[in-house]
Amino acid sequence: MTMTDFPSQTVGDLTLTAISDGYLHASFGLLSNIDADDASQMQENAGIRDHTAIHINCYLVRGGGRTVLIDAGAGGFKQWGGRLKDNLAQVGIQPAAVDAILLTHAHPDHVGGLIDSSGAAAFPNAELIVSQQEVAFWQDDGNLSRAPERAHGNFIFARQAFAAYRGRLRMFETVDVLPGMTAVPLPGHTAGHTGYRLESGGQNLLVWGDIVHFPQIQISRPDVSIAFDQDTHLAAETRSRLLDMVSSERLLIAGMHLGELGFARIERTGGNYHIAYEERARYSPHA
Repeated sequence: MTMTDFPSQTVGDLTLTAISDGYLHASFGLLSNIDADDASQMQENAGIRDHTAIHINCYLVRGGGRTVLIDAGAGGFKQWGGRLKDNLAQVGIQPAAVDAILLTHAHPDHVGGLIDSSGAAAFPNAELIVSQQEVAFWQDDGNLSRAPERAHGNFIFARQAFAAYRGRLRMFETVDVLPGMTAVPLPGHTAGHTGYRLESGGQNLLVWGDIVHFPQIQISRPDVSIAFDQDTHLAAETRSRLLDMVSSERLLIAGMHLGELGFARIERTGGNYHIAYEERARYSPHA
């Protein structure tokens, strides 16, 4: 990638850049309320060649004297992603320059990049900021024991990430997390799944985390959930509510699985939603 390959948007005095961590793949068999063949056809109709690929975005926020990262990608966990560090370097950001990391939630494709191969913090100066409810869920041994065995690794991995930042872990219960950045509870995907609303200079943007994994399917079919959701019904309710809100407000959105273009608006025609990607503003180191 070159310096100009990263989609960026400005929100008042803040500059947001979508930094790709790469991809993971998920079978359509993990989706509920839709036939796998129908899901594949929707991807085909949208011009998506690799139907089961899920792109992983992280968002770099600069302004107000701060360098903030929202989520840290998969870090190569299960061969997912792993490109964040190199792509940050492409925009001139070394790990030590990151002041704070906001987590939407603690699934492996969002916390994998927080730690290096030795289990140490990959961002040595960053404060890790995450919902108290999210941390409590993953640290609860009862939740671990009740989880299916295939999910036990997610608990262990989340705990490792939290432990690496123990001295710099800030858990919030209120909405204000950093100047111009407020937490928006978006329950269903995980217990403490959180979006972040950024406001500056009268402009707004919502980073909505994992409201969708397959945007070309789930935005037009918000009833379609994925097995990664801890509560599929609540996740669908949150998705429908949020789609109504962001389309009514014409609010600019960013999402970890929104696709490589990184930023979009949701438009509503009758009872149907569709995604309209923003014209791709590019990051320039000289802007």
